[in-house]
Amino acid sequence: MSGELRYCEDLFGYQRRESREVKVGHVGIGGNNPVRVQSMITSDTRDVEASVGQVLGLAEAGCEIVRITAQTRKYAEFLKPISEQVRAAGCNVPLVADIHFKPDAALEAAKWVEKVRVNPGNYADKKKFEVREYTDEQYAEELERIREQFVPLVHLCQEKGRAMRIGTNHGSLSDRIMNRYGDTPLGMVESALEFARIARGEGYHEFIFSMKASNPKVMIEAYRLLVARLREEGSDWNYPLHLGVTEAGDGEDGRIKSAIGIGSLLADGIGDTIRVSLTEDAIHEIPVARKLVSLQQEKAGQDFPAASGVCASWNPFAYERRKSEIVELPSAALDDPVAVGGTELMKVLTSRDKFEAVKHKLSGLGDFQPEIVSEEAEIVAVDPRNEEEMAEVKSLDEAVLVTVRDGEELDPIASFRLLAARLAESKVAHPILLKDVLTPSGDAGKDFLETLLVASRNLGSLICDGIGDAILVQGEVAPGQSLRLSYNILQAAGARIFKTDYVACPSCGRTLFDLQETTQRIREATGHLKGVRIAVMGCIVNGPGEMADADFGYVGGAPAKINLYVGKQAVKFNIPEGEAVARLVDLIKEHGRWVDAPEQVAVDV
Repeated sequence: MSGELRYCEDLFGYQRRESREVKVGHVGIGGNNPVRVQSMITSDTRDVEASVGQVLGLAEAGCEIVRITAQTRKYAEFLKPISEQVRAAGCNVPLVADIHFKPDAALEAAKWVEKVRVNPGNYADKKKFEVREYTDEQYAEELERIREQFVPLVHLCQEKGRAMRIGTNHGSLSDRIMNRYGDTPLGMVESALEFARIARGEGYHEFIFSMKASNPKVMIEAYRLLVARLREEGSDWNYPLHLGVTEAGDGEDGRIKSAIGIGSLLADGIGDTIRVSLTEDAIHEIPVARKLVSLQQEKAGQDFPAASGVCASWNPFAYERRKSEIVELPSAALDDPVAVGGTELMKVLTSRDKFEAVKHKLSGLGDFQPEIVSEEAEIVAVDPRNEEEMAEVKSLDEAVLVTVRDGEELDPIASFRLLAARLAESKVAHPILLKDVLTPSGDAGKDFLETLLVASRNLGSLICDGIGDAILVQGEVAPGQSLRLSYNILQAAGARIFKTDYVACPSCGRTLFDLQETTQRIREATGHLKGVRIAVMGCIVNGPGEMADADFGYVGGAPAKINLYVGKQAVKFNIPEGEAVARLVDLIKEHGRWVDAPEQVAVDV
């Protein structure tokens, strides 16, 4: 593992991170408690009846903690009747107030709910994207100003017995943090630690951390770095962690991106409570989150490969693709061979049976093309625990594509990590073929959600570690569906961008337009723009910050009014909502990123 930093006990063996218990109402988070599932209502907080109905609906669906936005003190006052009516209905699910920008809203909310979420990036800061140098004295003065704003909330939470989440968002780091640490996982961690030190200085410890980002790589690195920093601070910094990929989007893409970020951290024993953020009705988040938790519970009981004395060959805190040499393999459908490894894009393999099932309709598969048939390629399959097998591969003078053998009762993440670590001693840098599972599925009736989450967690985790040069999805029987899943995982992990990339936030009470309907209209207009990244944000909480990661942005600026962004710069203001999608298309054209959509060929995948 890199330097002195450590974020888990064993990269090749599962062990849940130990944390203290923090009580949110009657629900314990961390300690020996199971991983808790959270969500957030989407109704206007001032609509008490609708808010109560959504809270009760989420609780009935299995949500254990429900969050409600409180953007001003006036909004926060409605938390009192909401809480009273939820309790009168016999529901004791803890309520959380989501606070941005307004300390007075937090102080009001803490009177009525069991937990308050604050965002260090905007609780006492304004984001103006200013570039300036801070001396140590000026920085200390800023921290004192923050302390004066934050301590009253700490004291009120102590008095009322409230918990708190110190929740950093990659999209809303303060100018002060950005100028000292940059738009980085380190900046996210330092932003949270500043607030934690203030809380601890007042003797308050009932808080939970989160490090959310829309990019799974950034999110994973930030949580790992946070855990490593907490370990360095001392054993009493063992606070629980809330996991989430913010602005994950909708449909398969949102589920895949969430599984990559949340699932990979859970696989390393990190995480005590989760929220899957989908641009859909909040009720649809619960089955996904519960399935991720149940899959992790199964994983915790599995055997892992013995890896005594083996060190990681990658840096868990900074993404870098593992170096490998190029090998050429027969193409599934073309005359020219396919290059795998090196700096080549990660390739998609399929089995001979699946290729035979789709080869008559390849033109209709669009971007979801099978590139290599696994049985027709020279692939060396090994048990990474077997010293003799590994010695033979490591002694080869020419590179070959290497994978873990099917049928081994091994955890895929741990086994491919072990393979990568042991291949580091090879004479040549062999490329690696990743598999989602090591036992190909023959069950055509298997729940696709589980297949999707397992494949995304296992493959996405490894890709975000920089491991892998090609992938083979074996957990899905349907040929076209397995290919689609393969490409969507590569896209979500940032390994191969083949379509428009959307950053879309989930709805909440701050949203200034219908996110689901608007996101769909934007997809219909722009879904053919390969490699273009578009952010769809319901309000300005994360909008300006997430614009820094997007090419173009569509952000609610006021009711029925939209602001359009290029990068992090707002360029069009107060556009009527009915005109905004067309104006977004015009903006993309102005910047030379537009191409006309090709004719679509209908095909069942």
